[in-house]
Amino acid sequence: MNKITFLAVGAAAAALSSCGGKADSGKTPVCYPTMIIETADRTLSSSYPATVTGCQTVEIRPQVDGILTHIRIREGDEVRKGQVLFEIDSAKFQAAYDIARASVNSAEASVSTAELVLESNKELFEEKVISEFELNTARNELAEANAKLRLAKAELDKAATDLSYTKVKSPVNGVASMIPYRVGTLLKSGNTEPLVTVSDNGEIYAYFSMAENEMLDMVRRYGSMKQALADMPEVEFVMSNGELYPVKGHIDAVSGTINNSTGAISYRAVFANPDRLLRDGGTGSVVIPAVYNDCIVIPQGATYELQDKVFVYRVADNRAVATEISVLPESNGREYVVTGGLQVGDTIVSEGAGLIKEGTVINAKADAQ
Repeated sequence: MNKITFLAVGAAAAALSSCGGKADSGKTPVCYPTMIIETADRTLSSSYPATVTGCQTVEIRPQVDGILTHIRIREGDEVRKGQVLFEIDSAKFQAAYDIARASVNSAEASVSTAELVLESNKELFEEKVISEFELNTARNELAEANAKLRLAKAELDKAATDLSYTKVKSPVNGVASMIPYRVGTLLKSGNTEPLVTVSDNGEIYAYFSMAENEMLDMVRRYGSMKQALADMPEVEFVMSNGELYPVKGHIDAVSGTINNSTGAISYRAVFANPDRLLRDGGTGSVVIPAVYNDCIVIPQGATYELQDKVFVYRVADNRAVATEISVLPESNGREYVVTGGLQVGDTIVSEGAGLIKEGTVINAKADAQ
């Protein structure tokens, strides 16, 4: 741990036996704490605003035109894959299906008749009763009958599909949104507003963006983006009410491109959502921890800024020497992790750096407190 020593400041401080003593001038000197630089381990975190979506969100829309006759769910219900959600008036679609079914039956009968004629003509041709032209005509009539049968079956399949669309089913498990339509509404397949949105909230995705330079720092730290996704510690989620979501998640995807207008890259974190506490469309913040081992850590009170640069006062020959340092952008709100400008064993003023001037005399022999 860092060692803290209180040192007296002032030209006459060397003559004092303690910070409470009096100099020859009769004034009590001001005391500042100092610390000797050692290494420590820290876990810092960065927070990024995020939007929440279900792992699968589907807009349910009508695929045929008709009157809405039944609504089989309530808003906010949990629904299952394949469950009927809405029913559309099926009378005209049932009629179209029946007509198509009848057309198939008729075409099958025509094929059967054409087959019988062809077989008969083959025998008559062998007995030289009819010409080859009549035999070929029978073959062509059978081919035409088969083509009409295939067309009738295709129309039957279409009619069956349209009829099935009158029962609107959920393609996924999830939770239903609000329903903007009511029974009796005329629905059209081209409606811009969906009947309902079903969101699978068993897992949720939190999408957030990170500046390009932060992304490059991450790649540098882990070696590659693929390795970063594999080795990065679990992340946390702070909900919109400021509370910490109880389940930790992990970052599982990163965009392959950088947004030209913002200079940011998009990330996706996934969280389990067993209690359905998080909902599609919600907001919050993704908190990413970063572990630093054997690093130099100093209090933020030991620093001051000048022209966007960070400085500390290092004690050298009993005097305060302004020293520029480099720190990580992440912090815990109380400390900085120093990446350059200080070495283990250096002594710095640990508090009140903004009140000291360059060259202020520091009595390194003052009593420890």
